[in-house]
Amino acid sequence: MQNHRVMALANEGIGRLLWKLSLPAAVGMFVMALYNVVDTIFIGRAVGTLAIAGLSVVFPVQMLMLGIGQMIGIGGASLLARSLGAQDMARAERTLGNAILCVCILGLAITVIGLAGSSFWLRLFGASDAVLPYAKAYFDIILLATVFRVFAMSTNGLVRAEGNARVPMIAMVVGAGLNIALDALFILGLGMGVSGAATATVLAEVVTATYLLSYYLLRRSSVRIAMHNFAPDLPVIREILAIGVSSFVRTTAGSLVIVLVNRSLVGYGGDVALAAFGVLHRVLMFLFMPIISIGQGLLPILGFSYGAKRYDRALDVVRISAIAASALAVLSFIIAFSLPAPIVRIFTNDTALVSAGVHGARLLFAAAYLVGFQMVGSVVFQAIGKAVPAFVTAISRNVLFFLPAILILPRFLGLDGVWASFPVADSLSFVLTLLLLLPQIRRFRRAAQATIAEGATPAWPGHGGAVAESPVDCTESERPD
Repeated sequence: MQNHRVMALANEGIGRLLWKLSLPAAVGMFVMALYNVVDTIFIGRAVGTLAIAGLSVVFPVQMLMLGIGQMIGIGGASLLARSLGAQDMARAERTLGNAILCVCILGLAITVIGLAGSSFWLRLFGASDAVLPYAKAYFDIILLATVFRVFAMSTNGLVRAEGNARVPMIAMVVGAGLNIALDALFILGLGMGVSGAATATVLAEVVTATYLLSYYLLRRSSVRIAMHNFAPDLPVIREILAIGVSSFVRTTAGSLVIVLVNRSLVGYGGDVALAAFGVLHRVLMFLFMPIISIGQGLLPILGFSYGAKRYDRALDVVRISAIAASALAVLSFIIAFSLPAPIVRIFTNDTALVSAGVHGARLLFAAAYLVGFQMVGSVVFQAIGKAVPAFVTAISRNVLFFLPAILILPRFLGLDGVWASFPVADSLSFVLTLLLLLPQIRRFRRAAQATIAEGATPAWPGHGGAVAESPVDCTESERPD
């Protein structure tokens, strides 16, 4: 008997289903973003500006962990959702087992490489002599929980792929809530400073990973864990990585971008400018979390519909998601662009830091209203297993456009050139995504119209019509590629 959540992916109304999958993701990510904000507030007020700068230096490594988690989670979720849509449970369970195997291997590799040369990496990421002690105290501790962090990030996507958004939400809320409570205890109560912040993060991530693992071990999932599915299946691993690598490159390119931004900010504006970016980047994450949650709701619905050959549903979910994400991006732009001073003052009373943050925000968020559509476009190609356009849209902002901008603009505009690189990259990546996504939407529309004309709509049990065959068995002419 199929899990009722999987049946909902096949038969429930698109708008309602997107809401049900996106809202829990938004709640969980909101709490996670709140943790990042509160963590920075605690550090800024209890330790100082240099400590905030230290956290900013470490952030590229945290983004690398996020990138690996997203690569495995999004690549695995795409394959798992399409396998469920095609009713191939054996392939879905192999996907789960091999995804967890990848988590363990890559997570341990980061821990070993990071600890082997932590001071080298931190100086490479832009730590000055004054900032290095704070960055190292944080960095050396969080590396110990890399496997748990990557497991939690990837498993959230895998669970959501089967139509269950509640468990990932609970995992994020529990992890972030525990982290905030432990931050207050270790930083404010025990005076442990940045080491206390790192210890709180590690403990929270272990608890989060344990909760998500219990979801499978207690057989609450429609996809089972079995030892034989941990044996490497190279075709499955290749597909997970091929689809997920776009997210990995985007996030790790984001790490490289932040390294360049950090170094440029220190060169053109000093440690105060670096701390200002630390604040603004957390604000950006906080404001964009709801937009990201739309993409997390979109992926399982679109992947499942594509696997089941329900191109009418695929078209509907792309349209609704693009509208919702764009509306949220516009709202984020209005908030960040009109209220920078009150926002920055939440983090610090340092007059110089507030002034630098307000000036930076005016430029950094100048094209933020375009981000929603660009994020949706990237998820569309990931969901349907189109590795090349997924890769191009994923790297467009950080690699194709931001890197040249951050290397060129500061030479002519100084510190303003660093901040202006963000809206330049946002604008150009929007245009590229639009050019790639519109033809795919037209293919969905033609395929949906052809299916209606033939009078046979592929469907899952409970909807009526024929059951879709596995997408791996379809010919190219049968799919809107």
